[in-house]
Amino acid sequence: MSRRRRYQGLAARFLLAQLLVVAVSLLAAVVVVMVAGPPIFHEHLVMAGRSEGSAELTHAEQAYREANLIVLAVALSTALVCALLVSAWCSRRIRHPLDRLSAAAQAMAGGRYDTRVPAMGAGTEVEDLAGSFNTMAARLQRTEDTRRRMLSDLAHELRTPVSVLSVYHEALQDGVSRWDEPTGELMGDQLARLTRLVEDINDVSRAEEGRIELDRTTEPVAGLLHAAAEAHREAYTAKGVVLSLDADPGLAVDVDRQRMGQVLGNLLTNALRHTPPGGQVSLEARQGPSGIRLRVIDTGEGISPEHLPHIFERFYRGDTARDRDHGGSGVGLAISRALVQAHGGTLTATSAGPGTGATFTIDLPSDQSARSSSAKPCPPPLE
Repeated sequence: MSRRRRYQGLAARFLLAQLLVVAVSLLAAVVVVMVAGPPIFHEHLVMAGRSEGSAELTHAEQAYREANLIVLAVALSTALVCALLVSAWCSRRIRHPLDRLSAAAQAMAGGRYDTRVPAMGAGTEVEDLAGSFNTMAARLQRTEDTRRRMLSDLAHELRTPVSVLSVYHEALQDGVSRWDEPTGELMGDQLARLTRLVEDINDVSRAEEGRIELDRTTEPVAGLLHAAAEAHREAYTAKGVVLSLDADPGLAVDVDRQRMGQVLGNLLTNALRHTPPGGQVSLEARQGPSGIRLRVIDTGEGISPEHLPHIFERFYRGDTARDRDHGGSGVGLAISRALVQAHGGTLTATSAGPGTGATFTIDLPSDQSARSSSAKPCPPPLE
């Protein structure tokens, strides 16, 4: 009922506006016809030879005034009818898209974030409003999808460590088990897993939402790669995987050194996790078509084609490349991609299939002015 009153008020305002225009126009016409018209008409009759005060002149002027009154009356009636019709048409034309927008807003208020408003052909302003509504709805839907996925992911990931801790806690309370070194190590591992999960979730959320501030400096690419390789050399040696480094000299890039080291560290850890003993991982840097191209190439398990498009999704477990049994939290690649995108670059993955290894490629915009900067000596390639 309130909506009906609002729309009637809109139609009444349209009619009032048009009546105001009609009234002003008619007032101007009356002034011209009744004030300025008769003297001009009289003057022309006299110039045509009609004598002053003659009956013929009087009747002609009377006929002129009566004709003007009839014309004004007909014009007023016609204008009123047209104003009513135009007001009804305009209010109807606007009411229909407003109805649809109102229904869509109510649907969204009820949790249906997939609601969209189609094109309604009601003018540029209404179409712009509908477009803004659809943009808002799409963003709300993405936010809701992210929230639901986050809750589902967290529940899934927390279940195992919480269950293990609960079982051991009950066993210790009931005296079924006693505290010893293996029990302490297991519970410590599960607590570390929970801590790592919380930190990773926080990092990936901040990165995807653009809330990470980057402390950018111009860095030699070879130095970045060498630092990342050195940090993982011991783990690679312990597993028996060869790590090699090959970087073109003179390359420099404008990045946050800590964050880019985090990206390279995640990729090297992922490569080591899925490369068997005796395998090889190569860390390369080349001048790409539009900037600096970094690649981490392994000879490990590879990735199935059907799972390749999803490996950067949080907690994706489609194949062994994201298997929790290897000890990963499931968000390392998602964090890496978000951090690379924060630098204005891209992170992609390619693989010919299971057993053929995988290649992760980082494309970053280059810092042209820093290419000749060699103040920091670049360490020799790591073999």
